[in-house]
Amino acid sequence: MRRPVVAGNWKMHGSRAANSALLSELEQGLNPEWPVDVAVFPPFVYLADAVRALEGSLIAVGAQSSSAEPPGALTGEIAAVMLKDIGCRYVIVGHSERRRLYHEDDVLVARKFAAALKAGLTPVLCLGETLDEREAQRTEAVVGRQLDAVTAMNGAETLGHALLAYEPVWAIGTGRNATPAQAQAVHAFVRARIAAQDAKIAGQLRILYGGSVKASNAAELFSMPDVDGGLVGGASLSAEEFTRICAAAAVRH
Repeated sequence: MRRPVVAGNWKMHGSRAANSALLSELEQGLNPEWPVDVAVFPPFVYLADAVRALEGSLIAVGAQSSSAEPPGALTGEIAAVMLKDIGCRYVIVGHSERRRLYHEDDVLVARKFAAALKAGLTPVLCLGETLDEREAQRTEAVVGRQLDAVTAMNGAETLGHALLAYEPVWAIGTGRNATPAQAQAVHAFVRARIAAQDAKIAGQLRILYGGSVKASNAAELFSMPDVDGGLVGGASLSAEEFTRICAAAAVRH
């Protein structure tokens, strides 16, 4: 069985004091015997602090985004190799907020995915549709297009070094979430699409659900056969809530 992953995307939240307290509580609350991989994704300015605080811990650190370009004259950008250099293991690629608010298109996301891999990071590739797209019954067309852009540029085999996250845009930060059946349907579609190119990679690939994951709905979501954990937003800012989500993922295993 695929080992579940629970990833906490802190987005633009936190302070040195709050982060220190949160990480300390998480380390105390997580059971090292749980068969689950755990990661946190603080804002850029707190990444080095988190890496230091979690040294020797079972909790990995990732970044919320990175540049598609190598180091150079690009003011305000962060290269993937820099994230690797300070101790990050993961980087989120193609989050819906980056796609929608900062106009990152499928080609740029595919290039960021490639840069992350080249730097030795594990990309967490996000896929998802808007409410209008779902209501127009275009979920599979949209998610398939986003996925195909990455595999066309990099090859399906590169997904063996990545995580995927299905995050319906209409369920992010809204309090709404896809039903377990809705999440399972999209996860199964994604896995089948990859299997058409590489069945072995598809079987091993861990696909997370992201979209208002909470302790109250985690167990039911994670019970679905193709849901391998969660990309957690707001609930990851509470050590108690996040720990309970990790516990639900461990039971699922």
